[in-house]
Amino acid sequence: MSLKYQSREIITKAICGKGRKFSTVTHTVSPPHKPTSILGAWIINHQYEAVAAGDGIEVIGTYDINIWYSYDRNSQTEVAKETVSYVEHVPLSYLDSRHRASTVEVTAEATQEPSTVEANVTGDGRVAIRVEREFAVELVAETKLNVLVVPGSDDGDKDYDFGSDFDDYEDLDPDLLDDEL
Repeated sequence: MSLKYQSREIITKAICGKGRKFSTVTHTVSPPHKPTSILGAWIINHQYEAVAAGDGIEVIGTYDINIWYSYDRNSQTEVAKETVSYVEHVPLSYLDSRHRASTVEVTAEATQEPSTVEANVTGDGRVAIRVEREFAVELVAETKLNVLVVPGSDDGDKDYDFGSDFDDYEDLDPDLLDDEL
C-alpha cells in the first residue's frame, strides 16, 4: 500500500529573529571641580526598552554615572552624577522573513549590565569613562509551519499515552549511558 502524504499549514507564534551585541562606549563627565584623581566610578539605575527598527532591534535606555573624585590637590572629595541616554542598534543575526510583521513583539535582555571599565581625568579637567554593555534580543511573531499528515487514517479515536512511569527506568544499566550527552 502506498501512502500519500499531504501537508497542512499551522500558524503559530515563534522566535523569528535573534541577535546579540557587545559594545564599549566612552562618556565624558564635567564635574563642578577640577579632579585631581578618580576614587571610584560606577553605574546605577539602568533602565531600557526594546523596539523593532528595520533590520534589527533598538535598545533605548538610560543610566546614571557616578564618579567619586578628589580635588584641590587631594584635600577634598565629591561625587559627580550624570544621567546618560543611549540608543543601541542590535542587528539580527537570524531572521525568518516569513513572519507576519503585524504581529511582531520584541524583547531585550542585558546579558552584561553597563559597567565602568576605566575612568581617567582628561587634560581639560573632565572625566572620560569607558563603559561596556551587552544585549541579547529576540523578535517573536506569527509564522507558518508546514506539517506532513497521513490522510484517511482512523486514528482519531485512539488514546495515546506518551507519558512514562519512573518504573520504566529501573532496569537500565547506568554504565551503558553515553557520557557525552
